[in-house]
Amino acid sequence: MKTNTNSAKQTIIHAHIVPNSVEKIRLQDYAPEIFKLYIPSNSGIKKAIKRGQILTDGKTSETGNWVCEGQVLELIEDPNNKPKVYEFNLEVIFEDEHFAVINKPAGIIVSGNTFKTVFNALPHNLQPSTEPDALRSPTPVHRLDNQTSGLLLIAKTKTAQIELGKEFANNTIQKKYCTIVIGKVHTNQTITSPVDDKPSETSFEIIRVVKSLKYNELSCLKVYPKTGRTHQIRIHLASIGHPILGDKLYGNIDTIHKGKGLFLCASEIKFLHPKTFVPLIFKIDVPQKFQSILSREKRRWNTYNAK
Repeated sequence: MKTNTNSAKQTIIHAHIVPNSVEKIRLQDYAPEIFKLYIPSNSGIKKAIKRGQILTDGKTSETGNWVCEGQVLELIEDPNNKPKVYEFNLEVIFEDEHFAVINKPAGIIVSGNTFKTVFNALPHNLQPSTEPDALRSPTPVHRLDNQTSGLLLIAKTKTAQIELGKEFANNTIQKKYCTIVIGKVHTNQTITSPVDDKPSETSFEIIRVVKSLKYNELSCLKVYPKTGRTHQIRIHLASIGHPILGDKLYGNIDTIHKGKGLFLCASEIKFLHPKTFVPLIFKIDVPQKFQSILSREKRRWNTYNAK
């Protein structure tokens, strides 16, 4: 492993501490999962390693290096890529020198190989941190699907990035979602079926059930994912026969409500402040479309059956 002599001049995009649960694995196989928010393909990860963009304990890495417990893996900015700023207004729920919470709208991806992303819009919406370990660009520490709206945590410093990453890795961050699903859900329950062959757990409680001419019935749920697998909530609810309204991927043609998108919103998040470790909780109201669709379907049902 070669020493990195220019680390002081380099910008850290994301830092990760290897947990004690990691099995014997090489960097080229481990890194895609850790850095997928920023480099979505395995080939992109390999190229980044060869460019010297992935450091292990501050030193440049090679694809065949073994990953070990306690190592600090860092993805640094490619000096050939100039920062991009997408002038798109986001609702900022909270911001301090260390982190921010935004309300991500549906229809915009968090990050990826395109210009119109939340990541590229953050410099337009947030103030630069004045902390010594400030990140060059504010960085999301988790992901919400393109069509999912709601609360998204943003790190503004390297310390916040690492500490919030630890909280997600340890499943100590508590998230609550609101969703509307097809059909009548009869009981509150916990789903533990694996997602992508990984242990996964989602609990939910029933908030409201309404009659519907088009869907027979719709159920509004509060959902509590204990783990954070890709598309976990959508997969789990579809697996019990109640796909989310508007889900084109895990539902079918009958689940689509034209022009309204996916009815899934991250409405609450609890975590520890990454610097002071004070418990925090943030909540937002779900989009108006949730109440509108429930009221509309109930009204149509009552009108039809009153004839």
